[in-house]
Amino acid sequence: MPNHRIIAIANQKGGVGKTTTAINLGAALAQAGHETILVDLDPQGNASTGLGIDADMRQQTVYDLLLGESSLESIAQKTDIDNLHIVPTTSDLASADVELSNAENRTKLLRNKLVETDPEKIILIDCPPALGLLTINAMVAAAGVLVPLQAEFYALEGLSQLLTSIRHVRQTANPALRVNGVLLTMSDYRNNLSQQVEADARATLGELIYTTVIPRNVRVSEAPSHAQPVLIYDPNSKGSLAYRKFAEEFVNRLNLAPEAA
Repeated sequence: MPNHRIIAIANQKGGVGKTTTAINLGAALAQAGHETILVDLDPQGNASTGLGIDADMRQQTVYDLLLGESSLESIAQKTDIDNLHIVPTTSDLASADVELSNAENRTKLLRNKLVETDPEKIILIDCPPALGLLTINAMVAAAGVLVPLQAEFYALEGLSQLLTSIRHVRQTANPALRVNGVLLTMSDYRNNLSQQVEADARATLGELIYTTVIPRNVRVSEAPSHAQPVLIYDPNSKGSLAYRKFAEEFVNRLNLAPEAA
């Protein structure tokens, strides 16, 4: 059974706040005293850039973790935030789907690297916006999937495909996998549509939806250009306050029995 503190952050739809959530949740957890490792499994490398890991600082990456002899601890780099480490990536990871397709146990490569992780550490896996082998590796390695869901008209339609994939992984490779929860992002309460999407999501998914909602906030959008989480860039912004509140809720769910996570 995977460490119940390993959580994949996934949505096959791009632009929903997935990487933003990975960065800021990681920062909020670290600031609250939780040792956290963020695994950047997205070939775009935005989580690495967003935490200030420049390209010339990425001598060892997720690519080496998946396809080499390197361990998680040997690759994880310190960030400017105490308690927060990152396993960075580069665009080289884009070819991994092809290479993984010929590898033995190709869906379990990441799990095999994380199996001996300190169970007290929280590991967040930022998945690519696709349901390919990289995301499947994350789901096989994880105990839960956190789904950022943008408050927009087609949000719930795309979610059904992801939930189907989670069920498939649970049935075939990782019986412990659960949906950790769904986080509504980029919500604008001045917009009736955001309110309607939230109401529909809560009616459909019930307690899977986190109570905290991440608002649309210009500071959240600006922070990546400064290679910082919004919690560092503007600690008192609405986005920062929301991510801190969400982190508290997230930890409460992790502290449940693994079967309920």
